[in-house]
Amino acid sequence: MPRLAANLSMMFNEVPFLDRFEAAAKAGFTAVEFLFPYAYPAEEIGKRLQDNGLTQALFNLPPGNWDAGEKGFAALPERFDDLKQSLVIALPYAKATSVKRLHLMAGLADRKDPKAVAAFRKSVTWAAEFFAPHGIDIVLEPLNARNTPNYFLNDFGFARDQINDLKIPNLKLQFDIYHCQILHGDVTMRMREMMPIIGHIQIASIPSRHEPDGEELNYPFLFAELDRVGYAGFVGCEYNPRGKTTDGLAWFKPYVGKKP
Repeated sequence: MPRLAANLSMMFNEVPFLDRFEAAAKAGFTAVEFLFPYAYPAEEIGKRLQDNGLTQALFNLPPGNWDAGEKGFAALPERFDDLKQSLVIALPYAKATSVKRLHLMAGLADRKDPKAVAAFRKSVTWAAEFFAPHGIDIVLEPLNARNTPNYFLNDFGFARDQINDLKIPNLKLQFDIYHCQILHGDVTMRMREMMPIIGHIQIASIPSRHEPDGEELNYPFLFAELDRVGYAGFVGCEYNPRGKTTDGLAWFKPYVGKKP
């Protein structure tokens, strides 16, 4: 059974962010993820998790000025100091939440630019080595150009090759099924191939990015496939509910209260 984690940046947004932990727990989730916690004290995030019996599955390292369109700076040579500072900022949140994986965003850059590729590899190595003593994995997520134009990491094969080439034990792939289907298709075969390096999975319907209950992909089949290949990580529910979050959880009910 999938270890489903509610994405609190997108789900349960009927209530303020800090109240979404309780809302997710009441709906039956035992784990959560979100994009960024940095607007709130780390201790408060940790308290909400503990009070509601939740596990923190994942969150993103600081992306720069998100409101101005920045999407990280790992592939930006001139922003390496910002990259290093972002790790320092994230560490107290990682400790407070006991999270075991953090998403490093690549930023907006040309993947054909050798300087951007070199900067990306340098940043990835630095981040992974920074968090290794804390038992934390760094995950890399390719994003599709429809949602994130000009994003550096926009190819699952390229991400796989970097991870395999760098050979860093705590460097993994964040396999977002929504992005993979838009970028490449053939999700099941790609997931099987890349399973040895996958550290986190995310889901949403395609093409709407709503509840994973229809449209292009058969999620019950994909969940069963995860069982068949022995995936033991989390599956983040990174989707935009069509309406009130709890009204769209019929797809989730078969998995409530069942251990993976």
